[in-house]
Amino acid sequence: MTQSDAASWVVLKYGGTSVSSRAAWQRIAERVRACQAEGLRPVIVQSALQGVTNQLQSLLELALTEDCAAPLAAILEQHALLARQMQIALPDKVPAIIADTGQILAGIHLVGEVSPRVAAKILSTGELMASLISARYLRQKENLDCAWLDARQVLRSHPGVHDDAHGDYLAASCNHEPDPALGERFRKAGDVILTQGFIAANEKGETVVLGRGGSDTSAACIASLLSASRLEIWSDVPGMFTADPRSVPSARLLRKLEYSEAQEISTMGGKVLHPRCITSVKAHKIPIHLGCAERPDIEGTVISTTGDTAPRVKAVSSKKGITLVSMQTVGMWHHVGFLAEAFECFRRHGFSIDLVSTSETNVTVSLDPADGRIRSQALERLSKDLARICKVSLIHDCAAVSLIGRNIRAILHRLGPVLELFEEHKIHLLTQAASDLNFSVVVDEDQADRLVQQLHGIVIASNEGDDFLGPTWQQVFAGREESLRQDTWWRSKREQLLQLAPVDAAAYVYDLESIDKAIGSLTAMQSLDRQLYAVKANWQSDVLARMYAAGLGFECVSAGEVRHVTGLFPDIDRRRILFTPNFAPADEYKFGFESGVNLTLDSLSPLENWPALFAGQEIFVRLDMGKGRGHHQHVRTAGLHSKFGVPLFELDRLQELAANAGVKITGLHSHAGSGVMNSEHWPEMAEEMAELAGRFDAVKVLDLGGGLGVPEKPGAKGLDVAELDARLAQVKKRWPQYQLWLEPGRYLVAGAGVLLARVTQVKGKGLARFVGLNTGMNSLIRPMLYGAWHEIVNLSRLDEEVTGFAHVVGPICETGDTLGRDRLLPECEVGDVMLIANVGAYGRVMSSNYNLREPAQELVLGQD
Repeated sequence: MTQSDAASWVVLKYGGTSVSSRAAWQRIAERVRACQAEGLRPVIVQSALQGVTNQLQSLLELALTEDCAAPLAAILEQHALLARQMQIALPDKVPAIIADTGQILAGIHLVGEVSPRVAAKILSTGELMASLISARYLRQKENLDCAWLDARQVLRSHPGVHDDAHGDYLAASCNHEPDPALGERFRKAGDVILTQGFIAANEKGETVVLGRGGSDTSAACIASLLSASRLEIWSDVPGMFTADPRSVPSARLLRKLEYSEAQEISTMGGKVLHPRCITSVKAHKIPIHLGCAERPDIEGTVISTTGDTAPRVKAVSSKKGITLVSMQTVGMWHHVGFLAEAFECFRRHGFSIDLVSTSETNVTVSLDPADGRIRSQALERLSKDLARICKVSLIHDCAAVSLIGRNIRAILHRLGPVLELFEEHKIHLLTQAASDLNFSVVVDEDQADRLVQQLHGIVIASNEGDDFLGPTWQQVFAGREESLRQDTWWRSKREQLLQLAPVDAAAYVYDLESIDKAIGSLTAMQSLDRQLYAVKANWQSDVLARMYAAGLGFECVSAGEVRHVTGLFPDIDRRRILFTPNFAPADEYKFGFESGVNLTLDSLSPLENWPALFAGQEIFVRLDMGKGRGHHQHVRTAGLHSKFGVPLFELDRLQELAANAGVKITGLHSHAGSGVMNSEHWPEMAEEMAELAGRFDAVKVLDLGGGLGVPEKPGAKGLDVAELDARLAQVKKRWPQYQLWLEPGRYLVAGAGVLLARVTQVKGKGLARFVGLNTGMNSLIRPMLYGAWHEIVNLSRLDEEVTGFAHVVGPICETGDTLGRDRLLPECEVGDVMLIANVGAYGRVMSSNYNLREPAQELVLGQD
C-alpha cells in the first residue's frame, strides 16, 4: 500500500455560488492541491449551479398548467455558458438530462399532478448536470485525476423515517456509519473524487433528495462514511458570526465552537450551516472547518469537540416565519395526558414542534419553519383536530429572537439590561432551553432585526477581550471593501464635495456623470423597446434632464409628477409618459386622458364607478401576479396584502367591464417590488403576462415594472444586466408581437447621490459611542422606514485609521433617528463632514420638516 493509498480523507463541500464560474473552480483546484500537499485525499461534494434548484422547483409548479420548453432551454443555456467559460465541451449527458426532464414535465402536464417521487427526480438534475461539467474541467484544464461518482450509488436513505411519501422522497435521511469498503472503492476510482450534494437513493434505488441544507448534510454523511480527518464547508461567508452580518455589520467571527453550540446557532436562525449536517460528524468526532470560497485566506470557524465552556452569550440570532399555536383550557389542569394527546395531533398532521411554553391553563408551541411544510390547509386541519380538546389560537408572522451560548442559566442575573429591551414589545412566548444553550423570546416578525441589533450591542460588546471572538464582518472584508471603494465617484471627487459641503446645513449632492453611466448600462439592452424613468425616485430637474436627453420616458404616479415633467419639457411627446395613479380620485384619471399620456388602471373600482370617464379610451392595466418581491415588506407591491394591482381572479370581470365601456386594453403592467437582484424575475413576469395577454385583443405592450436592485454594501454583487438582457431576448423571441417596457428608478440614481452633513456632537454612553449630525430622519428616512443600510464615512478624515464603532444619529427628537448603527469610524470631531452614500433615490423626495427642521438642500456636480 502506497502512502497515497493510506492517506486520510478530507471532504470539501461547495455551494451554488461557489461552483458557478471558472474562477470558482480554479480556486477549488488550488484547494484540492493544498489538501494533497498535506497528504490528504480530497472528496468534492458540490451543489447545483446558483439558482438552478429554485428554477427546477418553479418548473414543477409551472408544468401543471404551462409548457416548460423555454425555461428548460434557459437552464440548459446556463450550463452551456459555464462550459464555454471553462473552455470545455458540454458533456453529452447534460442535454440528455434536460431532454429526459422535459419528458417528465410533459407527463406532469398531462396528468395534472406531481408526486413526491417525480419531484425528487426533477430536483436532482441540477447537481448531476453541474458536477458533470466540473469533473470534465478538473480533468482537462486542471490535470487532476478526478473521478465523477453518482451520489445515489454512495448514499442510501433510511426507510420509514417519515410517515408520508413527501418526507421519504423530499426530506430523506441517510446512513452515516463508517464504511471501509467505500473508502477502498474511492481509492480505486481516482486521486480526487467529485460527487453531488443534496441527492441520494432509497432502498429501491429511486432518487430521493435531502431537503433544505441537503448538500451540507450529504457532505457530512460522506465524511462520516469515510471516517474523514475533517469536513470543509466552503460558501460565500467565512464562518459563523455573533449575529447575521447583513443586519449587524459589527458581528464578530466565532473562531471555534463546540458541536452543540454550532447546532443551536444553526437551529435558531443561522444560515451558514444546516443543523442536520452536524449530527453525523458529531457522532464520529469529525471537525468541521467553515471558510469563504472566494477568499480562502480569511480566517474561518472550526467546529469540534473542544469549545469554550465559560458561561457567556456567544451569538444573537432570529428565526422568522414562525407560526405559534396557542392551546388553552382550564381542563388541562391536573389532566393527565393532555400534552401527549395534543402532541399526537401535531404528529398526525405532520408538523414539527420547535419551542414550547406551558402554564396551568395554556400550552403555546412554535412550528418549525425549516421543514417548509407549514401550509394553511394543513393548519386548518390541525386546528380542527385540536379543537376537540382545547381552544386553539394561531399567531402568524412571528420571529424567535435568541441569545445563544454556554450555561445561560448561570448568567441570567446579568441579563437585566437585555430584558429591559422587551418592554416596548409584545412577547408571545419565552423559553429557556433545557440544554442551557439558548434563551429565546418570540415577538412580532417586523421587530426582530432591530431587537437583534440592540441585543448584540449589549451582550456581545461585553465579551470584547475573549479570544474565541475573531474580527468583525467589516474588518474581515475591509481590504476587499477598500479596493471596491477606490472606484466610487465620491472618493475621486472628495475635494469638490468638501468644498460644496455647507457650513451650517446638510446637502444632497448628485453626480450627473454617474447617472449617465447608469443610463448607458440600461439603454444598451437590446431586448427592451422602451425604458421609463420612475420619477418618484428623484425629481430634481437636472436629474430629469439627463433622462430626457437620453431618450427615456417617464413613469409618473401622480398628476403632480406629470405636470412637473411636462413643465420641464413642454415639447415632450406625451406618449413617453406613463401615468399610474393608485386609489386616486376621478379627476386624476380625467386629467390623464386629457393630457394625452398613457394611463394605467390598477383597480376595477374606477371602471365600475366611472365607466363614462373611460368610454372609448385606451389604457394599460396593472396586474397583481401574486408574487411580492423586494428587500423589505414595505416595498413589496404584489400579493394578497398589497394594495396594488388587479388580482388575476378578477380578469373575467375586467374583460366584462372593459367591453361594456368600450375600453381598449393596450398594455399589461406588473411591478412586484423594489430591490430585486434576481435577473430571472422580469423574464418570469414577462412570460406570465404574455400568456395572459391573449385574453385582450389590443395588447401591444408588456410593462415589466422596475425594482432593479442596487448593492448597498461594498463587495455586494449587483444585478447582472447582461444576463437580464439575454433572458428577456429569449422572451422577445418567443413573443415577438409584444413590446417590452421597463421602469428603472432607484437603479439609475441611487449610487449617484450622497448626503453631506456636519458633525455636531460626539459623546460616549457606557460602551456606546454616538456621532451626531446636523440632519437626520427629516432628510433621510430609509434607515428607519426600511431598515436600509447606507455606507457612512468621515469624508474629512477618509484615509485615517478607524478607532472603533459608533452609532451615527441625527437631531430629531425620536429614538429611531439613527442613520447607521455600529459603524467603523476614525475619531470624529465637531465640524467634520460625514458622507452617507447611495442616497440618490428616495432621499430628498421622502424628506420632511419634522420638528420644524429644514431637510437637506440639493446640489449637482457635472452641470454643463
